[in-house]
Amino acid sequence: METLNYRYEQGTRSLTAQPQIVGVVGSGNLEVLIEAADLNGACSIEIQTAAVGFGAIWQAVMQDFQQRWQLANARISINDMGATPAVVSLRMDQAVQTMLGDAA
Repeated sequence: METLNYRYEQGTRSLTAQPQIVGVVGSGNLEVLIEAADLNGACSIEIQTAAVGFGAIWQAVMQDFQQRWQLANARISINDMGATPAVVSLRMDQAVQTMLGDAA
């Protein structure tokens, strides 16, 4: 297992809803927990992954996600069992959309 941590400052979209979990950890998939947290305007992402050595790809996917959503005061935890970057993006977008509801 590998643990990756990313922190993005100065987001513009804060979350206020109850924490949400999307996805299921299993072969080729992942689980995303998203929650509001007082992080001084930052978005914190922690990834636990079975796919060791893909840090550069994870970083690119996380940067793309944060550029799209500009989250602030958000904590995201990901448990991964080898999902593709497309599935990661889909699940993360799904988590934000679930948390924001109609405001997305």
